[in-house]
Amino acid sequence: MLREIRPAIVLLLVLTAITGLAYPLAMTAIAGALFPTQAQGSLVEKDGKVIGSALIGQEFKDDKYFHGRPSATLAPDPNDPAKTVSAPYNAANSGGSNLGPTSKALADRLKEDVDKLKAENPNQAVPVDLVTTSASGLDPDISPEAAEFQVPRVAKARNMPEDAVKLLVVSNTRGRLLGLLGEPRINVLALNLALDRAAAK
Repeated sequence: MLREIRPAIVLLLVLTAITGLAYPLAMTAIAGALFPTQAQGSLVEKDGKVIGSALIGQEFKDDKYFHGRPSATLAPDPNDPAKTVSAPYNAANSGGSNLGPTSKALADRLKEDVDKLKAENPNQAVPVDLVTTSASGLDPDISPEAAEFQVPRVAKARNMPEDAVKLLVVSNTRGRLLGLLGEPRINVLALNLALDRAAAK
């Protein structure tokens, strides 16, 4: 009986070593050699200190910064572990709100957010990505229209000419991948860092 089982056990061990150890280690080494920044999480540094990732959004509340999409991610309530509290861009709990188009809670939140943004910039239509959450809750990008909508607020808060801020928006806009895939987008963290550099000058 051992003679019949031995080939199966040997095959299991060999395939485990190949697919569970050798292959992942080889792919990790190749990725680290070819794409070192991406393999380390696309970390963004400022003055030698890691301040975020280009792949995960951050919450910017100050008027002098561009704001990203709303995030519906949650975290355990520190006062009651049975409950959750809002924790925007919580990478440990990625996900959407799961509220559907007939949800009153969603409709109320959208109306409140749209009214707030209209008060900020009454002359422009509110871009949809400034009031809707992404499926992951971690989206680091906004549309060029969402950035342009925020230009008057940011320029006023920074005491900068609107044209200078618009130029930063244009220079930080990334186009479609290979000219075909996806939509034009702007990484909010990269735009805000460029804004800080421009303001410092």
